[in-house]
Amino acid sequence: MSDLPRKAVTRTAKLAALPLGFAGRATWGLGKRIGGKSAEIVARELQQRTADQLFKVLGELKGGAMKFGQALSVFESALPEEMAGPYRAALTKLQEAAPPMPTRTVHSVLEQRLGEQWRELFLEFEDKPSAAASIGQVHRAVWHDGREVAVKVQYPGAGEALLSDLAQLSRFARLLGPLVPGMDIKPLITELRDRVSEELDYGLEAQAQREHAEEFLDDPDVVVPGVVHQSDQVLVTEWIDGIPLAEIIADGTPEQRDRAGQLLARFLFSGPARTGLLHADPHPGNFRLLPDGGDGDDVEGWRLGVLDFGTVDRLPGGLPETIGACLRMTLEGDADRVYELLCEEGFVKETIDLDPDAVLEYLLPIIEPAEADEFTFTRGWIRSQAARVADIRSPAHQLGKQLNLPPSYLLIHRVTLSTIGVLCQLNATVRLRDELESWLPGFLPEGDEDPAPAEAHA
Repeated sequence: MSDLPRKAVTRTAKLAALPLGFAGRATWGLGKRIGGKSAEIVARELQQRTADQLFKVLGELKGGAMKFGQALSVFESALPEEMAGPYRAALTKLQEAAPPMPTRTVHSVLEQRLGEQWRELFLEFEDKPSAAASIGQVHRAVWHDGREVAVKVQYPGAGEALLSDLAQLSRFARLLGPLVPGMDIKPLITELRDRVSEELDYGLEAQAQREHAEEFLDDPDVVVPGVVHQSDQVLVTEWIDGIPLAEIIADGTPEQRDRAGQLLARFLFSGPARTGLLHADPHPGNFRLLPDGGDGDDVEGWRLGVLDFGTVDRLPGGLPETIGACLRMTLEGDADRVYELLCEEGFVKETIDLDPDAVLEYLLPIIEPAEADEFTFTRGWIRSQAARVADIRSPAHQLGKQLNLPPSYLLIHRVTLSTIGVLCQLNATVRLRDELESWLPGFLPEGDEDPAPAEAHA
């Protein structure tokens, strides 16, 4: 039996089963209603069954289908609660787990990539994976020098599977669209596909992780495990223990949620400023909270452990200064200058003519978190934003359709939206303005910039 369903016909059939399954369950629901169950109960059962099948199919396929599910999962906070409930559990599972590949396959990859004597590199190696992701799974082990390590092993055939899945998913974008009102699913799938080759290259991932680990060594807020060994399809890094961010989202105290949110925002904006790289896969499965060993109720010393550097955006000068300048001018109410900047950067095409004041009115609710000293990110807030843009009768929807997203901003845009989605899942109160002032080029007027941003939180 194949470890990763690779044949196009097989994988296409599984993906095609999703929309057919939705139709089948709708028929099942109608039968239940005729049988006397209330519409509300039937709808809830229907959504639960749909969510279960979504996880089952995407999880089994691993590859691009699961990658899509992970990307989608960070947006669940934008869904209306009656829809979000059943999907939340199913999509969150995709952040941490997938059916594992057989032990014999893992051993075969290790033998091919590390040599026939691969076991001599480890004092211990756990055959049961500790985590499974879209293109590989992680095993806990002890390196020959005694260090605890995470061994990431890539699924055989992952590359072909990723490309095949994403090509098929784009055909079903219209059916998947209702899961995230206000978002065009096709560009998300296209952008994921564009990043596949980079994520499959463990050499690039190792390089990005080394650069982060070196920069954040001894950082009081962020922990990045070092790279121990890398070869094709195998990446060995230092192991870090900690509380998965998904657990904080599910059961964390308000203090833990706020600390996690602040650290997440800090890493989002400080990473590019300090390394020239943007960690571009901010779903909860890639983060851990590391208690400091002191009083469990005091979270101020907790640090954020960051995993998986397979997808990064290379930004040698940090985040574009235009973002910071545009954000600042929007908050200052300078509609004409904001519009001018958006035109210069290609957010407004030359053939389009918009009212600058209308553009400012469109942007202000979105950037509300940057205006206050601290802001509480909630599912209600992000739902209101999604609904505002999704309502085809609203001016915001009409204006949003006319704006353009330049290719160089695609990944930055997705990472920012994804991080905001996670902050809303956390229901975290965050001093976002502090992070923008410390790390975002152009946000402070010239002359007010911190001369040494890398030391701002040391």
